[in-house]
Amino acid sequence: MLLTVATTHRPATDLGYLLHKHPDRVQRFDQSFGTATVFYPEASEERCTAALMLEVDPVRLARSRRKGSPDFSLAQYVNDRPYAASSLFAVSMGQVFSTARSGRCDSRQDLADTPIPLEVTIPVLPCRGGPGIAHRFFEPLGWTVEAEALPLDDTFPEWGDSRYVRLRITGTVRLADALNQLHVLLPVLDESKHYWQGPDEVDKLMRSGEGWLPTHPERDLITRRYLGRAGALRRVAQARLAELGDDLDEVEPAAEEEVRQPDEKRVPLNAQRHAAVHQVLLDAQVRSVIDLGCGSGQFLERLVGTSAFTRVAGADVSARFVQQAAARVRLEQMSERQAERVHLFQGALTYGDDRFGGFDAAVLMEVIEHVDPSRLEAVERVVWGTARPDLVVVTTPNSEYNILYDELDGPRHPDHRFEWTRGEFSDWTQRVASTYGYAVEHRGIGESDTDHGQPTQMALFTRKEKQDD
Repeated sequence: MLLTVATTHRPATDLGYLLHKHPDRVQRFDQSFGTATVFYPEASEERCTAALMLEVDPVRLARSRRKGSPDFSLAQYVNDRPYAASSLFAVSMGQVFSTARSGRCDSRQDLADTPIPLEVTIPVLPCRGGPGIAHRFFEPLGWTVEAEALPLDDTFPEWGDSRYVRLRITGTVRLADALNQLHVLLPVLDESKHYWQGPDEVDKLMRSGEGWLPTHPERDLITRRYLGRAGALRRVAQARLAELGDDLDEVEPAAEEEVRQPDEKRVPLNAQRHAAVHQVLLDAQVRSVIDLGCGSGQFLERLVGTSAFTRVAGADVSARFVQQAAARVRLEQMSERQAERVHLFQGALTYGDDRFGGFDAAVLMEVIEHVDPSRLEAVERVVWGTARPDLVVVTTPNSEYNILYDELDGPRHPDHRFEWTRGEFSDWTQRVASTYGYAVEHRGIGESDTDHGQPTQMALFTRKEKQDD
């Protein structure tokens, strides 16, 4: 099994610091199932490539099997493990590059925190679902993907393709993120685990998926394939990912359980939010929209797909999210004329930025609760004071509704700096509207409860100068 990671960041040999493996040495690491070797086929200032090779010892692997494991006769010796990257390779990579995966590098910490140009190549990778599934998993993370199906036998092309691919992904990504994504996705592509899965498997998934899996459009499929037949573990993982992905609404509130008919399909709250805000923009007949705090581009994708919006922009403080959003809307695959309509950029709402201005409407969907209260006034000045779109749409959680979520203890998301009651949200919106010359209207989104309102509260700010026109 072989994997190479290359960079053209200069000096490229800094890759050795990030991986904590010296380019001038060949290092070997014993595993319970074989031997892992790290070496550098090339190491220059312009380009550096690190290779991880795993040699599987089938006898050692067989001896390490748990007692009571079923006997598959020759299957434990005759298989693809000596040459095809699988869950064994992911385990080995996780151990050999454990420090690099944590993002720690005392001598080059700034570089460890920075996205750099990377090229990852795996010559032989089991991929159930073919090259298409590799594109679905890696492209939303900002990678450019080349997945070539390998034939069953070059001598007999009529036999068709095998379940293996040659994978090459390129992108500007933080090295720790790249390694963690591979640690999860290699066994997911194989859709097989070569070791017993215990309760700690969910924790492994959460650690490796931190920062990218909760917002991945295929997170449910990734979770199912990663945890295989362990249904109880899948349910735990999906519940935890829902909270981290700001989609806690996947957990049933007690109030909804009482009124829903058995055959009624519940629409997730985030989907209801997207539909509600989208309809507001259509009703207002705006032509240009900017999604402030666009994240990985879930709502942005809907905006780009709406021909009524002739100019669409997305901004986020996270460069990684901007890359994911670009991959999600397939910006690089657009024609030049199509791409002129879409603009994505990194930017912080607490600082003035000319790129925020000039739009008919601005959307802040589930954004303000991630801002420290002491910095909210800066956001108000930037959005309502300087950018001054004709329409501003803001959504935020209604904290009164949280009591209806049986599995919720605390905020809906660990990064929320606050969550407002309906009264607190009304006071804030009225103050902002009065200060900057807007009229404000309040609406709710989601299943309504008599005492606690709706899970999401929405405010529509309309600029009075525009109304007077």
